[in-house]
Amino acid sequence: MMRRSLLVGAFLSLVALVAAPPAARAQDAASFINNLGVQAIQVLGPSVPQATRLARFRELFSDDFDLRGISQFVLGPYWRSANPQQQQEFLRLFHEYISETYATRLAQYAGEPFRVTGTRQENGDTVVTSQIIRRGGSPVQVDWHLTGGPGSWRITDAYVAGVSMRVTQRDEFLSIISRNGGRLDGLLAMLRQRVAAR
Repeated sequence: MMRRSLLVGAFLSLVALVAAPPAARAQDAASFINNLGVQAIQVLGPSVPQATRLARFRELFSDDFDLRGISQFVLGPYWRSANPQQQQEFLRLFHEYISETYATRLAQYAGEPFRVTGTRQENGDTVVTSQIIRRGGSPVQVDWHLTGGPGSWRITDAYVAGVSMRVTQRDEFLSIISRNGGRLDGLLAMLRQRVAAR
């Protein structure tokens, strides 16, 4: 009886999600990004030690970003040609690398006011627009691309001042692979070195 009740409850939750009007889904996505912005930017102010900020970004990337999807995108055809061991190593190294990169990059905005400015649908994604309000400077526009739905949102890309996070990483990584004769091992070696140096 209890199992049946759980199944019925799960089914009703799924129906509620599918039936949720677009405005409700957009509001939920906006709330998700607002909470993320508060945690990642406002809370992690200049007084927060770098090690604490990095640990928090590792957690955010694990919980809120589609790390596997982003990894497949940035490697392009090399993801498909990689063996399972290389894929797993890349996922681990990329997680560390991207956490450090964005913990450092967003540190310049730490403690600044953050606000969500709108939502829109784009190519199947929900895009939440936001601004980081810099004191004495122009606001920085950040557009967050989301997949999923209420309770399961995942970030697939973030455009900071019009620049795509994942496209930037793809261009950088594919250039490194190209310089190493088209071998993924060259990129993995570079990532190991950079992660070990931090």
